Amino acid sequence: MPYFSIAIALAVAACGGNDPVDDKANPSARLPEPRATGPTANGEPHGKTEPAKPLPAAASTIPAALQGRWGLTPVDCMPGRSDAKGLLVIASDKLHFYESRAVPSTDVQGDANSISGNFAFTGEGQSWTKYEALNLDKHGLTRTETDPTASFRYARCS
Repeated sequence: MPYFSIAIALAVAACGGNDPVDDKANPSARLPEPRATGPTANGEPHGKTEPAKPLPAAASTIPAALQGRWGLTPVDCMPGRSDAKGLLVIASDKLHFYESRAVPSTDVQGDANSISGNFAFTGEGQSWTKYEALNLDKHGLTRTETDPTASFRYARCS
C-alpha cells in the first residue's frame, strides 16, 4: 500500500504544472504544410485550387444508363438524409456530390454505359478540373478519378 501512495504522489507532482507548453517553444513557428490525404468519394479537390467559378455548360451529355442516384453505402440512399456523403446523383449534364458539382468538358468521351474525361468541379468556394471515368456493369457503377488515383463502387439507389 505505501508504494501505491508514493506512485500517486509522484504522478500528481509530475502533472502539477499549469502550462502544457514548453517555455522554450517557438510560438511563431509554422505548422508544416499538410499533404493531400487519400481521395474521398465527395469529389473534393486535392492540391492547388482556384476560387470557384460558375460551372460551364456541359459539353457532353452523360449517358442515360448512368443517370440516377448512386450510393457508396445503403445509408447514402436513404431519402431525406443530410449526411449522405457517399451519394452521387448523375443527371444528363452534371455530377452532384455531397458538397461539389461537376460538368463534363469538351474532351469527354463515352458510350451507352460509360463516360470518361475531364470534368469541371466547383464546391466549397473552389473550382478545379479532374479526370473522371464512370463505368456501368452488372455489379453497379465504378467511378475512377486521378490525382490521386482511386476507384469507388456505387450501387443504384432504389
